[in-house]
Amino acid sequence: MKHSVLKPADRVETAAVVATLTNQTCDQPENIRPWGHYEQLAIGPRFQVKSIVVNPGGKLSLQSHFHRSEHWIVVEGSAIVTKGSSSKLLTENEAIYIAVGEMHRLENPGKVSMRLIEIQTGMYFGEDDILRYDDDYGRC
Repeated sequence: MKHSVLKPADRVETAAVVATLTNQTCDQPENIRPWGHYEQLAIGPRFQVKSIVVNPGGKLSLQSHFHRSEHWIVVEGSAIVTKGSSSKLLTENEAIYIAVGEMHRLENPGKVSMRLIEIQTGMYFGEDDILRYDDDYGRC
């Protein structure tokens, strides 16, 4: 296998790419919610990545978004995901896609915390881009 050697100009460009990726990682404190917490891992012009932890028995609001879609990958525990009028159980290493405008909810039916990685894509990622239909914590 042949290895290539970076020329000085290539090294500068590679260093710039690494610096950009490093700057996308956010060192913000966890955002505590009644159902658990989330942490922003990375953000870019058309994406945001979060780690979301839902406490045992915790449930996010039934909601939709106007400006973003979401890809969820369960990495610890299990989750009940509601999309529209149907629900599905996801376990570790299973994923689901939530389209822009699609009504959805995330629940932890287990006895241990559930963690998923959420990849948001779109034009806007503000926490005010949530239309709540039902919420166990009175946030509708």
